[in-house]
Amino acid sequence: MSTQNALKKIVIVGGGAGGMELATKLGKKLGKKEKAEIILVDRDATHLWKPLLHEIAVGTMDEGVDAVSYRGHAIAHGFHFRVGTVINIDRDKKHIILAPMKDEEGVEFLPATYLEYDYLVMALGSVSNDFNTPGVKENCIFLDSPKQAYRFRNKLMSLFLRIQRLPEVNDAARIAIVGGGATGVELSAELYHAVTEFHNYGFNVVNTEHLHVTLIEAGPRILPALPERISAAAHKELATLGVSVKLETSVVSAEAGRFITKSGEIIEADLMVWAAGIKVPDFMKDIGGLETNRINQLVVNPFLQTTRDPHIFAIGDCAEYTQLNGKRVPPRAQAAHQMATVCYQNIVALLNNKPLKTYQYKDHGSLISLANYSTVGNLMGNLREGSLFIEGRLARFVYISLYRMHQVAIHGVIKTGLIMFAGKINRWLRPRLKLH
Repeated sequence: MSTQNALKKIVIVGGGAGGMELATKLGKKLGKKEKAEIILVDRDATHLWKPLLHEIAVGTMDEGVDAVSYRGHAIAHGFHFRVGTVINIDRDKKHIILAPMKDEEGVEFLPATYLEYDYLVMALGSVSNDFNTPGVKENCIFLDSPKQAYRFRNKLMSLFLRIQRLPEVNDAARIAIVGGGATGVELSAELYHAVTEFHNYGFNVVNTEHLHVTLIEAGPRILPALPERISAAAHKELATLGVSVKLETSVVSAEAGRFITKSGEIIEADLMVWAAGIKVPDFMKDIGGLETNRINQLVVNPFLQTTRDPHIFAIGDCAEYTQLNGKRVPPRAQAAHQMATVCYQNIVALLNNKPLKTYQYKDHGSLISLANYSTVGNLMGNLREGSLFIEGRLARFVYISLYRMHQVAIHGVIKTGLIMFAGKINRWLRPRLKLH
């Protein structure tokens, strides 16, 4: 048997924040030293930090600059990349099944394939949950992937172009967003920033008066998962911008060009976004006979192993972990980052017959970016009681730092510094708005 065949195979499914960081760490620790074979599987060719999708959607961020090629990154960090979509797990044979691949015309060019593993890590992330609301799938954009972000941007461009060319006929771009969580709030604010930039890049007729944004939340306040003070500050800022925030408003159906609420109110919109709740893709329900919950998350033990198979781990949004206090770990980027670190330590420990480490979630606070207008949030570090409320420039600096920390995790300090330097140069060389 060759040395290559004797190597343990560690397969990571999903190249989001947690999966990318885990593959990078394992690649540098084990892959480069030929102590294990690390394989990352993702359906896309590039990695984007999901919390930035709202900026890509409105064009204030250029994904061509910030996207990371999985293949290029794999070569540099000692792991392999396979493009593909997982459709099932065969735990008896210890392999995953990848769906057939088709070209743009829908013609199959690669049949279903199998990929063996010794240890498997599911890091698929999450998608929007429409709660089976009639008409939502057919009429709304779900801002949970780069493809959906591009779709939103193209439609937004069309709305602004229509106003620019025929202002006497088209006097408004009506955008309705269901869901007052972080995605809905940040997208609402980013739209007003985008209008200002569009105005500077040839759409001189278009201004904020043409933008009619409605944010719809079923609960009594926006950002329900965050402290009330943050929610109130964000609500006030959105109202100042001109966003119409509708609280305690439940949407019961969606039709072409409008939402219908439980009270019978009709909210008309040219562009409809659904950002209310998350779930793991439906094919994950009981996948491989593993234990899943009502939103298809894989239930894991304190070591982040799935409850029915110690050879399969789950991290990030696709994992359900209940802490000792009875609270579930929230689906946040910081949780995915922490889980990736513990999962990395435990896989290395397993290969070296060492004890496993228990995962403990540490809440470092939450920050909400309201484009260039403001940032609000709370920090929870070594404070003895409660949390520290921050806003304005300090909050904006910390918010940006979260992305820089992710970049450091996958690129290292030196390369991240060079990326930041290149970003400064690009602010002079490139438009501030993605117009294509």
